[in-house]
Amino acid sequence: MGTALVYHEDMTATRLLWDDPECEIERPERLTAALDRLRQRGLEQRCLRLSAREASKEELGLVHSPEYVSLVRKTQVLGEEELQALSRQFDAIYFHPSTFHCARLAAGAGLQLVDAVLTGTVQNGLALVRPPGHHSQRAAANGFCVFNNVAIAAAHAKQKHGLHRILIVDWDVHHGQGIQYLFEDDPSVLYFSWHRYEHGRFWPFLRESDADAVGRGQGLGFTVNLPWNQVGMGNADYMAAFLHLLLPLAFEFDPELVLVSAGFDSVIGDPEGQMQATPECFAHLTQLLQVLAGGRVCAMLEGGYHLESLAESVCMTVQTLLGDPAPPLSGPMVPCQSALESIQSARAAQAPYWKSLQLQDATPVPTSPSTHSPEGRPPPLLPGGPMCKAAAPAPAPAPSSFLDQPCLCPAPSVRTTVALTAPDTTLVLPPDVIQQEGSALREETEAWARPHKSLAREEALTALGKLLYLLDGMLDGQVNSGIAATPASAAAATLDVAIQRGLSHGAQRLLCVALGQLDRPPDLAHDGRTLWLNIGGKEAAALSMFHVSTPLPVMTGGFLSCILGLVLPLAYGFQPDLVLVALGPGHGLQGPHAALLSAMLRGLAGGRVLALLEEDSTPQLAGILARVLHGEAPPSLGPSSMASPEDVQALMYLRGQLEPQWKMLQVGAFTPQK
Repeated sequence: MGTALVYHEDMTATRLLWDDPECEIERPERLTAALDRLRQRGLEQRCLRLSAREASKEELGLVHSPEYVSLVRKTQVLGEEELQALSRQFDAIYFHPSTFHCARLAAGAGLQLVDAVLTGTVQNGLALVRPPGHHSQRAAANGFCVFNNVAIAAAHAKQKHGLHRILIVDWDVHHGQGIQYLFEDDPSVLYFSWHRYEHGRFWPFLRESDADAVGRGQGLGFTVNLPWNQVGMGNADYMAAFLHLLLPLAFEFDPELVLVSAGFDSVIGDPEGQMQATPECFAHLTQLLQVLAGGRVCAMLEGGYHLESLAESVCMTVQTLLGDPAPPLSGPMVPCQSALESIQSARAAQAPYWKSLQLQDATPVPTSPSTHSPEGRPPPLLPGGPMCKAAAPAPAPAPSSFLDQPCLCPAPSVRTTVALTAPDTTLVLPPDVIQQEGSALREETEAWARPHKSLAREEALTALGKLLYLLDGMLDGQVNSGIAATPASAAAATLDVAIQRGLSHGAQRLLCVALGQLDRPPDLAHDGRTLWLNIGGKEAAALSMFHVSTPLPVMTGGFLSCILGLVLPLAYGFQPDLVLVALGPGHGLQGPHAALLSAMLRGLAGGRVLALLEEDSTPQLAGILARVLHGEAPPSLGPSSMASPEDVQALMYLRGQLEPQWKMLQVGAFTPQK
């Protein structure tokens, strides 16, 4: 369905006319730098370009008072001294004769984007706008914001399109108090904001920016504040916030639309944020949001004042909306202590209102000696190095070399390939997903099959040859992701060959997520090159930090808790460059569950994911998995339920075993309730 890019060159007209060090960073070059970079990368050309229109008086009135709209309208005829005097009546605001026109365009761009997505014209999109909006209140401009673009879009989606559940994700480095005030008593809007707070010592200096501000009245629990109390938060901190706080609530809320207040002052190099997250992190955050609401994601630009990091981050967001795989994350995936404390504080404040954060009579199992390797030696350090120290307040960090050499994934010749034993004419695939015809050489296939009796039969050999050919294409960079089939009787042996082939042909770290009755290959080493996760084992067990087994969850809530609380934290901590997903005998997953798992694992390894299926389930599953690996959104599971006590116990046990080594697990999937 495509991606929309909404913009209008008139939004560059407004600029500061007098000397004001606080406001001078909000300048027209923010838009032109981002748009120029999108064009240089060929991303604008791949989008449906929409020219922004002005929001009407009635549309602005969805969240703003008539008196305030009239006040802003009058700025069109004021002189410079009058504009400066009016600006002083608000906090961190400047007005210009073009402000009213630009602000109407910014709000209108968001409305156009929401209409295009909700009518099915496009799947998602970005509104490249200024002035920003999330600080603006019903009757007040604030923090460079004149009209609250995202809030107007949410109210419009409710009024015109009849939506009942809208998720707003505000990843700007400042608290979007304007959105919070407008929806704090409204249970139809779930508002999430992380922001630099420093115990109330950072702008806008509000007590209601802290974690215990959770809404009021019917909206209790629908305002989620995650205050960062130190600067220097990085990729691991942002990912931990999504996995352990935002996504559990989002799946339980089951939104019909996701709106993103996309402020990029939370990126490395920005003088406002002083954070350390790199632009590719926002590709991963965007991809995780695309598994919600059927992929209906509308991002609208808020802050971002370092032109290079802003432009790179906008590109990362747009290429992910277009379905491109996210580049690998850089740096150690180890959340700092201050981030963990903030996340846990927010979880504790939200737990009374969300089943996904509640648990009765559960406590983590104490660490046991089994967290060491079988030889009794401490396990090796995780990829990425030792745990980072909490960042101390410091001057804005200088942008690292990533701005000069951006981490972009080269586009493979083929994004997704399906390798079946024989082409299936009934298989419904996107137009540019191909069914593979090639196969590895017979002699080579037989050599790999020789140690396994179950691969001796002709149908197993044929399937193995197809898999080897596909895997080689992925390892050579010709294919990004793929799906292969194997007879059920040969599933375990085929998976073993795929692991060994991957490791011997270039994969440095291989993640294998095996579902169902698939035994761990007997020769699998504990050397840190392979992370084996078996979902469907007989019991929860951690043979080592790299070999983990857990029973298959039986409920939607348990399945989501397993993914968010165990699989993804381990996977992001491991940082693989190849992912194998094997659906073996008795895996028990319905198509939407398998699609969700595959879609979320797609964020790893630059999207290099190979799914291995049993031949009997191939026609139905292959189509849905091909679509999500290709970049489409997975089907919704509906509102999530609570995990069963058995699922909870298994996850808590494994977390107790694995947390000392895998720091992304430190904030768990549950908050114990007294």
